Amino acid sequence: CALLRKLIQDQKTRWFFCGMVILAANAGGSWSPIGDVTTIMLWIKGNITAGKIILETFLPALISLLVPVAAISLSMKGNVERPKQNDEATVSSISRKQSKIILCMGVGLLLFVPVFKTITHLPPYLGILLGLGILWVTTEIMHKNKPEMYSRLNVTSIIQRVDTPSVLFFLGILMAVSCLNEAGHLKLLSESLDKLGNVYVINLIIGFLSSVIDNVPLVAAAMGMYPIEAVGHFAVDGAFWEGLAYCAGTGGSLLIIGSAAGVAVMGMEKIDFIWYLKKITLWALLGYLAGAGMFYLMSAFVFHT
Repeated sequence: CALLRKLIQDQKTRWFFCGMVILAANAGGSWSPIGDVTTIMLWIKGNITAGKIILETFLPALISLLVPVAAISLSMKGNVERPKQNDEATVSSISRKQSKIILCMGVGLLLFVPVFKTITHLPPYLGILLGLGILWVTTEIMHKNKPEMYSRLNVTSIIQRVDTPSVLFFLGILMAVSCLNEAGHLKLLSESLDKLGNVYVINLIIGFLSSVIDNVPLVAAAMGMYPIEAVGHFAVDGAFWEGLAYCAGTGGSLLIIGSAAGVAVMGMEKIDFIWYLKKITLWALLGYLAGAGMFYLMSAFVFHT
């Protein structure tokens, strides 16, 4: 949304585009093993594999995005006006070539992580650390003769600006869920949900809950409630785990407070909770249900999971 401020002048118009950014961020994260915290959790614990999660949830995630974006686009009228640019051009000390190198290398190394895990069978965090090391060496070489930039752009200074409170927040959540699991509360909850008799309905409910409660504890709780089985819906790459990745990821778009992307945009653009509820939630709900329907059809009749 920081980029949208440079492209769209009118605030209300920009809010619509920010709403679509939230939808895109959550939908995009739900089908990739490294796209969202929840899918990373499922992938690291061995509930899903990289190839299957992409194959079985990409189309549902795409539909969950296209339906609301198409509806919102049709409801918008008029032209988008760009804000006036300052006369004084900002001169960047980083060349275009260097920016492209870092961008392509960063994206490529992220995409390399699933390949690294598949080939080496090592934990994914080692692939991330390997990518960080390669980026580190590259930036050191790139800025070694520029002392005025080195202190600001080297990896050491960037690591110092990591959002540590958020990391500790997720650590606290996972520890709390582990305590509930050890106390047996998650088992009682799973027995209650099992009475519904349908894993697709259970996932839909988890998706709705993720719009109010952070999806990380919900997915962590689901992983604690249901152990991985040899066959069936709860096997590796089973319908439950694939559906959980989709529903927990895209369900957070129903309310602006339901995902990290929504909370971040809410803080940056000061979007009203009620405005999002009136203008975006209905379309997000239609997209969520449409994608869930597509996932059910693919799971039941195409992949037979």
